[in-house]
Amino acid sequence: MDIRGEAAIVTGGASGLGGATAEMLAARGAKVAIFDLNEEAGKAAAVKIGGLFFKVDVTDDASVADAIAAAEAAHGVARILVNCAGIAPAIKTFNREFVPHPLNSFRKAVEINLVGTFNLLSKFAARLAQADPVGEERGVIVNTASVAAYDGQIGQAAYAASKGGVVGLTLPVARDLAQYAIRVVTIAPGIFWTPMLAGLPPAATESLGRQVPFPSRLGKPEEYAQLVESIVANPMLNGEVIRLDGAIRMAPK
Repeated sequence: MDIRGEAAIVTGGASGLGGATAEMLAARGAKVAIFDLNEEAGKAAAVKIGGLFFKVDVTDDASVADAIAAAEAAHGVARILVNCAGIAPAIKTFNREFVPHPLNSFRKAVEINLVGTFNLLSKFAARLAQADPVGEERGVIVNTASVAAYDGQIGQAAYAASKGGVVGLTLPVARDLAQYAIRVVTIAPGIFWTPMLAGLPPAATESLGRQVPFPSRLGKPEEYAQLVESIVANPMLNGEVIRLDGAIRMAPK
């Protein structure tokens, strides 16, 4: 699919992987709508790329439905969806005092990372399926999982479970949407420089980067965006989860 002139939605597009993706799509000529809870950063990002910002809670039915409708009214039917909204809690199954992992924290990770992803893609796809195709396809959905779905570390039970769910829905949703010529692909990033790592000291981030076989550094958000661009462009990429990780396999901690 040619990005130029098409409408796109990026969740979590105020910063990090989503921010870089929104910038890439706008630079390639897309009409971009950023969905994020961070109003200040989201508005600034939208101004920077000449797009639109919508304050959206990805776990809320009405919030997502209203934002998709508003974005369509401004840009036309969106044909590209990139789901980047997510959180990464780090809590063990129980702590040193044998207090169990707070259930609300586990539930929140699953709600945002997994339920939120499905909430967006299902509403996006239901609307797109009614639009005319462009060439042989109608559009493409790119979801974000994590290598934690396969190599979850100590303290990542909630995060890994939520991202494992994103991996698990990729093929069945791609099969659901195949008759409507809508593709579904998931990216599983390794260790990338995002706001989630911004609070770590330089020595810690450098240590993380050295764990990557090659290139031995943190991934750049632009490299995630570059893969999104390739996925959109290649119609045979469908129903697949692609690790983008420099060949890392995460140790327990």
